[in-house]
Amino acid sequence: MTIRPAITGAGELPAEPTQAKRFGKTRTAQSTALLEDYVEMISDLLGAGGEARPTDIARRFGVSHATAIKTIGRLKRGGLAVAKPYRGVFLTESGEKLAERVRARHRVVVNLLLAVGVPTEAAEQDAEGLEHHVSDATLAAFGRFLRERG
Repeated sequence: MTIRPAITGAGELPAEPTQAKRFGKTRTAQSTALLEDYVEMISDLLGAGGEARPTDIARRFGVSHATAIKTIGRLKRGGLAVAKPYRGVFLTESGEKLAERVRARHRVVVNLLLAVGVPTEAAEQDAEGLEHHVSDATLAAFGRFLRERG
């Protein structure tokens, strides 16, 4: 009996550098997804109520206050956010630009999922993961598809 390795749809494994690049992209997306979600949430909270307190952020994500503080610290070190004593968290210009980009990606992914018949709640939930992993080329193709569809 011959044991065959898992294969791609083309029938052969991709070249090692190609496959390594693909997995590297996924690891990078996973490491930035959390920060992207936080800047988007902070932007949403600021837009809705004028402030984004760590306790509100923690509740929205369903995490502990300490976890939210730790991630906010990463945002601050990355130049994406600032915290003001007794005033909450605010985004820097870079943080706001990132939030806008993530929000736009999210909407395109949700709209594509809705266009192919995914129920609204499932589309919103699935987009939370997909938006961080889809390439710019794929996102552009999604946008073209949606525009052509009307």
